[in-house]
Amino acid sequence: MDSATLLGFLIPLAATLFLILIHSNPAYSDDHEHLTPYDVLRDFDFPIGLLPKGVKGYQLNQTTGKFSAYLNDTCSFSEGLYKLKYESTVKGYISKGKLSSLEGVSVKFFHLWMNIVEILRRGNDIDFSVGVGKAAFPIEYFVESPQCGCGLNCSRRQARKLMENP
Repeated sequence: MDSATLLGFLIPLAATLFLILIHSNPAYSDDHEHLTPYDVLRDFDFPIGLLPKGVKGYQLNQTTGKFSAYLNDTCSFSEGLYKLKYESTVKGYISKGKLSSLEGVSVKFFHLWMNIVEILRRGNDIDFSVGVGKAAFPIEYFVESPQCGCGLNCSRRQARKLMENP
């Protein structure tokens, strides 16, 4: 094969490969534009209940794991002895089973507000760290997303009202 024939073959091949590359998604992308923030949590082995209902959007850097989740406003609710508060933007880094360098989530225990800085998935438990201490909870506590204002008690109250006033 002479060089003119070889060039005649390689140029269209290179052009075709170039077109394929510029129109395909990068290998690290899972086409996350169509995923909800709750889908992303599942992809990283977390339950959806770590975020309240109504997250309106998110950003995720697939390479570094840096993320931001956006709510319409601040969100707070009580669950048992704890009061939780989410700022309108929650951010940090996410990797398989680990949320770190968290900003925008705090917990009130007794009369003290503390920032939750890390969340780890350990088997069937979720560990929450506030820096100076941590607490573990069964993953079943987080299968449902809480609602701002009433947490997980919203549906129970609504169901009770329906049963009392058919």
